[in-house]
Amino acid sequence: MPLELVALSDILAARERLAGVVQTTPLEPSHAVSELAGLRALLKCEHLQRTGSFKIRGAYNRIVQLDEAERARGVVCASAGNHAQGVALSARLVGVRATVFMPAAAPLPKVEATRSYGAEVVLTGEGFDDAYEAAQKWTADNGAVFVHPFDHPDIIAGQGTLGLEILDQVPDAGTVVVPMGGGGLISGVAAAVKARKPDTRIVGVEAAGAAAFPASLAAGQPCALDSVSTIADGIAVKTPGELTLAHVRELVDECVTVSDEAIARAVLLLVERAKQVVEPSGAAGLAAVLESSPTLVEPVVVLLCGGNVDPLLLARIIHSGMFEEGRYLVMRTRLDDRPGALSGLLGLLAEAGANIVAVEHHRLATRLGILEVEVQLELETRGPDHIREVVQTLRRHDYPVN
Repeated sequence: MPLELVALSDILAARERLAGVVQTTPLEPSHAVSELAGLRALLKCEHLQRTGSFKIRGAYNRIVQLDEAERARGVVCASAGNHAQGVALSARLVGVRATVFMPAAAPLPKVEATRSYGAEVVLTGEGFDDAYEAAQKWTADNGAVFVHPFDHPDIIAGQGTLGLEILDQVPDAGTVVVPMGGGGLISGVAAAVKARKPDTRIVGVEAAGAAAFPASLAAGQPCALDSVSTIADGIAVKTPGELTLAHVRELVDECVTVSDEAIARAVLLLVERAKQVVEPSGAAGLAAVLESSPTLVEPVVVLLCGGNVDPLLLARIIHSGMFEEGRYLVMRTRLDDRPGALSGLLGLLAEAGANIVAVEHHRLATRLGILEVEVQLELETRGPDHIREVVQTLRRHDYPVN
């Protein structure tokens, strides 16, 4: 029997419940993205929402509808971070006890934020699926109400309020690009947008290392990936839900995947050009637009759905993005072991316009001559053409470059 999809009336009711709880987040034109993608693009800044992501919309809509007996039993959830914070804050606002299971390697800022909202946090397992299993067992043993991260009509209806908000801000939206993990966000957004403006295209974006929907759509039922591997932990889900799969099958026009490298470039672009700090999962939609892989109708609304990124990961992503753009170079060369040799090398690099970030000087290596030293340098450059100029300059002066 076909599953019943979330109706517009459900989403409108959710919007009433969320009044005064969630913020209307900005929707801004991006000249940088528009220029790079060659189309009119707008950024929906949901990463500026309370708790740093859209998750509070669905979590609050689910928890606020619990009856007194259910509230007395408390709520439990499993999450890599954003759903955890949404549930924790929603439970506090409603006056319900919350227990949250998170992977042991969950980013520390997400763990601490969840605790700060008053939830009890249990760290377990390597990824979301391990935390999910532990939460299910705890639910069975303790009788709490499980708040699913995506596969529940109340969750989907809550996330759908974001679709209504987008159309309020951009009534002529041609395409809405949405990151996909378990599918709760895109299910709700698609249900709202298609009900109000059926000709608007909905494009879902998964990380290539966690693309669970293609096989599931082909099989007509949820199929689990053997493993997931991506920097976008917020969309690293092995198995879509039955209800979300039904929504995606009926309402989503196109699903595409993007590499971690493309996501890193998108995060870097947002930091550098849009002045927005967005986590990898939140930037997946922008990565797809910049890759030009989906079919897009203007104006294109790119949903930035989360901003809870570990600062250490952000630093690594920025470096990775700079490497991908040819703006960061690591190279090795050899020098004569004599006074002034290193100074001569550094002077050439300065003349070539390369900014030196780090220098390592090694005298012991099997490939070195007795009177040679190896130098490893990390350089900031202006792009691939500049890298070629730097390397050519060094080689003209008889420096071997690796």
